Amino acid sequence: MKLYIKYMVSLRCKMMVKEELKKIGLHYAVVDLGTVEILENITPEQREQLKKNLLESGLELLDDKRSILIEKIKNVITEMIHYTDELPTTNYSDYISEKLNYDYTYLSNIFSEVKGITLQQYIIIHKIERVKELLLYDELTLTEISYKLHYSSVAHLSNQFKKVTGLSPSFYKQLKQKRQETLENM
Repeated sequence: MKLYIKYMVSLRCKMMVKEELKKIGLHYAVVDLGTVEILENITPEQREQLKKNLLESGLELLDDKRSILIEKIKNVITEMIHYTDELPTTNYSDYISEKLNYDYTYLSNIFSEVKGITLQQYIIIHKIERVKELLLYDELTLTEISYKLHYSSVAHLSNQFKKVTGLSPSFYKQLKQKRQETLENM
């Protein structure tokens, strides 16, 4: 049986869910971002207990189909941008559509209706978060980051970064260095 969990976006969340399942005596085959496959049927009491325990941890057990689909979309995007070394070579719409077996227009319309932003805007926000992360690691140049995240140019990345954050990538990186220097001098 498959369960869908909202806000489950990290390895720490996966560990937390595994622990909660163990507490109520459920065995799992797979615990992935946003989904859990349990080996047995879940009783209404177990479901309610799991729902309560997950809420206390900031996670939410999903019941309705639209919420589940939105969470699946978000998880595909999160996994695609944050947890894979190489982004797909196909365009994002084809990739998401293929992963979820739905028409992209349908997914995009539902996503916009429920979340209040377009799927494209959501992808851009996540890409910029990934750029910030990579800038903070200081292992790649802006050109390498641009290439890694499939931007057409460094200028395109910089423009998008500035539009989302209000800062240029280089200024963002300088802020990080100034914070480190301040902490070291304390």
